[in-house]
Amino acid sequence: MAGQSGQHKSVRRSLSDKQKLNWLRLIRSKNVGPATFRDLVNHFGGSAEALEALPDLSRRGGATGALRVCSREAAEQELSAAARIGARLTALGEPEYPHWLAMTDLPPPLIYVKGVLSLLEQPMTAIVGARNGSAIGQKFTRMLSSELGRAGFVIVSGLARGIDTAAHTAAIERGTVAVLAGGIDSIYPPENADLHDAIGEKGVLLSEMPPGYRPRGQDFPRRNRLISGLSMGVVVVEAAKRSGSLITARIAGEQGREVFAVPGNPLDPRAAGTNGLIADGATIATCSEDIIDALKPMLSQPLEMRTDNAPTFDSANDKPIKMDVAQPDRERVIEALGFSPVDIDELIRATGLEARHVQIILLELDLAGRLERHGGQLVSLRDV
Repeated sequence: MAGQSGQHKSVRRSLSDKQKLNWLRLIRSKNVGPATFRDLVNHFGGSAEALEALPDLSRRGGATGALRVCSREAAEQELSAAARIGARLTALGEPEYPHWLAMTDLPPPLIYVKGVLSLLEQPMTAIVGARNGSAIGQKFTRMLSSELGRAGFVIVSGLARGIDTAAHTAAIERGTVAVLAGGIDSIYPPENADLHDAIGEKGVLLSEMPPGYRPRGQDFPRRNRLISGLSMGVVVVEAAKRSGSLITARIAGEQGREVFAVPGNPLDPRAAGTNGLIADGATIATCSEDIIDALKPMLSQPLEMRTDNAPTFDSANDKPIKMDVAQPDRERVIEALGFSPVDIDELIRATGLEARHVQIILLELDLAGRLERHGGQLVSLRDV
């Protein structure tokens, strides 16, 4: 079953060392996220040109101070730190970049990976749940994880306590991917140090953060987006009403992934979230066959790789695209924006400006820290 994941029709290329260093500098610069990164590279024709344009764009967007641009030295030090721990940096569009993650709306342009990288080519299923998972919940998780592994699925989870730990432990011999909110060398929780090391040898550790980075609260939803993005489906075993696992399930639905929920005792608070998912239309998972039967038809379908979400592979001959925006046009876009999210296409219609002009104004505002991106094509002014 593992070999039935379909043919990938796009031709994948590898970045040169110089290009990868510039990509790293760009994504590590202040106010540059995946959407801004993509628009910058595509607009200016290359990452080197985008880096050169950052300070001026930020100033034109109304920044009060100089924009912090990641230096070449800092990027080289990060790559050296990754090499010391055996981690590899892979870029969106390169052969080792996970196919399903590349199909999401705003995939990270660069991720660090360590371990048996061939596992990233296999079909994946995420299993997530409560950190205080019950004994029976963890037992059921180990059963699901083992049986899905025997069916050819690599198990993805977040290396947290409870359900995540049970999923990884049962899957490690057949294939598991641990997605980390911190750097690849950031071990959390501490009691999972041995499991972390084992996954780095037999499975895959994956993170978009630099080595040595310690996660903060806001980093976990980003981690959850990667967990669901890597996977064909997400299985929630136990989750309270307010749970990070429910965030993963919500994101999975937004990404077009299958969402499965294991029903639980209505008197157990850890079942409130999963029972709620079922009430909202998630597929009930009472055994591994429920999951396999739902995902099996997808395995024979070829994956059409998206191109609208990816930056171009810039070359040394690319020329930056110059575009001066008139101040009245900039003011028109700012006036049309508000603190409520609006679709960029609607913004273009409302202002009557060319799409390229609106995009460059949004880049200016984003780099100045004045724009909020809400996923998809929704943007708003940032309430600062």
